[in-house]
Amino acid sequence: MSPAWETVIGLEVHAQLLTRSKMFCGCATAFGAPPNHQTCPVCQGMPGILPVINRRAIEFGVRTARALHCRINGACRFARKHYFYPDMPKNYQISQYEAPLAEDGWLEIEIDAAVRRIGIERLHLEEDVGKLTHEGGVFETASASLVDFNRAGVPLMEIVSRPDLRSPVEAAEYLRSLRTILRYLGVCDGNMEAGSLRCDANVSVRRSGATELGTKVEIKNMNSFRHVRDALEHEAARQARALERGERVVQETRLWNPERDVTVSMRSKEYAHDYRYFPDPDLVPVEPEAAWVAAIERELPELPRARRQRFVGEYGLPLHDAELLTGDRALADYFEEAVRVHPNPKALANWIGSELLRELKGDPAAVVASPVRSASLARLVALVDEGTISGKMAKELFERMARTGEEPDAVVRREGLRQVADEGAIGRVIDEVVAAHPSVVGDYHRGKKQAAGFLVGQVMKATQGKANPQVVNRLLAERLGAG
Repeated sequence: MSPAWETVIGLEVHAQLLTRSKMFCGCATAFGAPPNHQTCPVCQGMPGILPVINRRAIEFGVRTARALHCRINGACRFARKHYFYPDMPKNYQISQYEAPLAEDGWLEIEIDAAVRRIGIERLHLEEDVGKLTHEGGVFETASASLVDFNRAGVPLMEIVSRPDLRSPVEAAEYLRSLRTILRYLGVCDGNMEAGSLRCDANVSVRRSGATELGTKVEIKNMNSFRHVRDALEHEAARQARALERGERVVQETRLWNPERDVTVSMRSKEYAHDYRYFPDPDLVPVEPEAAWVAAIERELPELPRARRQRFVGEYGLPLHDAELLTGDRALADYFEEAVRVHPNPKALANWIGSELLRELKGDPAAVVASPVRSASLARLVALVDEGTISGKMAKELFERMARTGEEPDAVVRREGLRQVADEGAIGRVIDEVVAAHPSVVGDYHRGKKQAAGFLVGQVMKATQGKANPQVVNRLLAERLGAG
């Protein structure tokens, strides 16, 4: 897009809360049940129902709001948002409108080492709707549409940013940072592909230097960070081209089509009054007590950005390592547990970032089920630092630990993996190797220094990889120099 235009973006993020029961009834929220097996008259919208607010959902909302520096409103209440769609059994959604749970917060993001503070306009709670399955095509051409109400009534938290984001890259980083915070807080699993974290974007463009906002377009159907970035880049460019041609941008809702890399028109954008909001008469206002809010705030964990900065300062880690380790709370906890057992943070960070994450197939959250416990990895690194085993032996030992869950000391004792550091024994092997390869020794003395590498390899082969590499290199250099 031409630098003559500036992009203005605000995100609406819907996070499914990790409660065991739904927002207004006792039905389970577990994923994977047969269709319509986790329903009751309340979440099916039967006449005469009486919803009851899930206290745990309110607690999760307060926890998130305080982590995002939001003000908790002294009184909030639920409203009925009216619209008609087959997946919504009541023909209205219970949400919050004029009196949300929290407002006026912020989230800081970093782009190219520059920190930007993005405003949070509001955080409110609502219920999810059901799921439609269209047989034979999309809704308009399907031979039949089936509805599953298992998800209807599942607690959602909507976090609405201010229009402070200025590029698709910033929007993707904001979403990534928010997801990490939600996972740290334990309120949402952040699985975008499964739909437990969903994002809608409002995007407009204006002439660079202008202060008045342009006409915004809402984009839906983005279920990855890449989709968010790509959809916003395409839509901002589309709007800029239209304005340059003298056309008018229409306020509407568009869908992102990742197969074609385009946004397509879905419907004209609704306004708040189109939903005919009014307070839900079946639900009392919620007034969070200040002492309860304070107690929740005291229990907040150290959040990702603060933890990342501490890892750099306290452990002396490079920023890249700190970012990798603190990207998931379970992985950060694993690292700190290991450091308490063996205080070599840089070596442990290297092992976690390479061997462990490769074993976990790149999923840091899977560390909680890893056969290699934090204390076991720490002991493995300690064995290397003590000179008991070599780095090569340690990698082979790690693979065995990952398969069996065995402790490193037990394997070393049972299989005699202890590294040989006895200079006399290593020296005798070197003498044998040098004597067996006179032509290679001659090449070395004629200036082919890479010949020494071949000789080192022969010594390691003769000792089955158990010789201390540093000792081998030093003694071999002395032997060749003397020769």
